Amino acid sequence: MLKRFIAPLLMVAGISVADELSFALSPAQNELAEKVTQKTMELNYVEAFNLARKLRLENDGVGCVFQNIIRVSMYDDKGDTTSLKVAAKNLETCKTEGLWDALRNFEIGYVLTETGHSVKGAMQTRSAASQFEDAKDYESKAFYAIYAYYVDNSFGWLPFKSDNREAYLKILDSGSLRSARFWPLFLTPLIWMHYDRKDYKTGLSLAERGLKKAPNHPVMLQIKADMLYRLERYDEAAAIYEKSAADYLERTGKSIRYWCSVLNLIRIYHDAGDEAKSQEQRKKLNDPDYQKIKKWMPGSLIDDLTDRKLI
Repeated sequence: MLKRFIAPLLMVAGISVADELSFALSPAQNELAEKVTQKTMELNYVEAFNLARKLRLENDGVGCVFQNIIRVSMYDDKGDTTSLKVAAKNLETCKTEGLWDALRNFEIGYVLTETGHSVKGAMQTRSAASQFEDAKDYESKAFYAIYAYYVDNSFGWLPFKSDNREAYLKILDSGSLRSARFWPLFLTPLIWMHYDRKDYKTGLSLAERGLKKAPNHPVMLQIKADMLYRLERYDEAAAIYEKSAADYLERTGKSIRYWCSVLNLIRIYHDAGDEAKSQEQRKKLNDPDYQKIKKWMPGSLIDDLTDRKLI
């Protein structure tokens, strides 16, 4: 009822209710946003930032969000923790409105979690999800599905608790296919959801879909290797991680992704029955550089190796 009275006022101001409740941009702004994502996934971060600056001249808040999505991507790829910390600081000051503010909060939640503030991160993500929940556009539904899936995953065992995980998977799958500007943000969690469900074949298929969109993307290649490992296709998984380790050593030095490769090779070779190669990788962990960066290693990977007494 209230919207009926507000809508005419918004229309006078040149703003539609639909725009307030969607990610709608002008065609020119949307084209820039899509190109930012494309260049980011091509690892051309310089050009991605140039495009985000142009977008910021057209729409300051949206451009600011995309600049920091680039920084988060640089952290995820290159292990650039400085970029992550800069993103944390800058996202707090982006002048966003409507669903773009929800996305800003969503990204802050991720950054807080990655920097060890899991409770604050969860609260921030919940705040963003509440903004997405009532929106009607498919991109908002996909962002909400990420949050809602994990809520249902945590409480699905309770009696009389509704479980909509299958529906959320379909929403994310559709979003990853339809959205040129957000597809990596939808596809990556979708893959890990299938991984957690032990549906490694679907996870592999989705990773290969991502590699068709972003050929040879180093993070997506590691994700593909994780699926191959769980499918016990050890030779293929080891080949990807061996190349990944060499490529990251050349590109970034002994970064987070380099050490992820080493850690994964320990368990791949062990499970393949090649203890000599597993031990060869294990010895690399004596490097002081690893000790400096150890706290940034994925907790699930470290826990698995520790529980199995592989490290």
